[in-house]
Amino acid sequence: MIPFVDLRAQYREIQEEVTEAVARVLANASYVLGSEVESFESEFADYCGAAQGVAVNSGTSALHLALLAAGVGPGDEVITVPFTFIATAAAIRYVGATPVFVDIDPVSYTLDPAQLEAAITARTRALIPVHLYGHPADMDPILEIARRRDLAVIEDAAQAHGSEYKGRPTGGLGDFGCFSFYPTKNLGACGEGGILVTSDPERAGRVRMLRDWGQTRKHRHEHLGFNYRMDGIQGAILRIKLRRLERWTEMRRAHAARYDKELADSGVGTPVEMPWARHVYHAYTVRSPHRDVLREALADRAIQSAIHYPVPVHLQPLFADLGCGPGAFPNAEAAANEVLCLPIFPELPADAPDQVAACISEALSGA
Repeated sequence: MIPFVDLRAQYREIQEEVTEAVARVLANASYVLGSEVESFESEFADYCGAAQGVAVNSGTSALHLALLAAGVGPGDEVITVPFTFIATAAAIRYVGATPVFVDIDPVSYTLDPAQLEAAITARTRALIPVHLYGHPADMDPILEIARRRDLAVIEDAAQAHGSEYKGRPTGGLGDFGCFSFYPTKNLGACGEGGILVTSDPERAGRVRMLRDWGQTRKHRHEHLGFNYRMDGIQGAILRIKLRRLERWTEMRRAHAARYDKELADSGVGTPVEMPWARHVYHAYTVRSPHRDVLREALADRAIQSAIHYPVPVHLQPLFADLGCGPGAFPNAEAAANEVLCLPIFPELPADAPDQVAACISEALSGA
């Protein structure tokens, strides 16, 4: 069998260090926040080219707090894409604002800057470009529009740890960068986790307060806050993994290059790395109108695959009230009907892309 992801393989590599780190946290009884989390915040912010990091309990919480720190609230609009995980748009609803969607570029699967300005209204307060599958959005035109229109830019970098835009790390490009450390991410915790990075010390301070019950100091609650704190054990484990992230990323990129070569004449569309991008391949996503045939053929060979995402956000029942029916965002809808994510993780056996590609080519030859 070729699994979609194998978390046990990664754990075997770092088991001894993880055991020592967990024991250290337990011995210090620093179960929530604490020195390990503080060190990780600083190390990860530096990795992203940002001044400060605020660790939280999930990537969704990071998005929620970024919107609050940007002053977004009821009556406001926030622009994002319909081809993303539900959390991107849900966080906008958490603060009482309305999601406004802009279609994706059909090649990068990220926000199409050419369609952005037409979606801005007097109620728009922020933009959330999504660095999907590990590929960054085209940030320069997005940032130019945002600065000219006085809009906050919140990068949804939940799938993009280590990706780069014109040589600059994602997450540190806008006003806020929001990352998830869900276990299957390129940098994954042993449980839930997330972080917000920013170079604005005032906003970082507000986020720190909001993640810890709105306290300005112990037992003084000046704002309605949340219990969004990171566990000490997760901070300690993430520090260990962060030191290996670049090597793991290069392993992913090597697997992706092998897929590219073996799938070149197969009939499926393969991921495109834009000239200005460093793709970190959180997902290796192919595209075919025969997706269901391919997925069934792979399953018959005990090769796991996944679809991220089969239903665009604007067609989810949760957002039916926005009135965006089928046909509203054709690029997002076409992608949702055709994308298929193949197995990719650092420890993927070297010959696995060859086996997967052979299965795909064979399946399509009879389609």
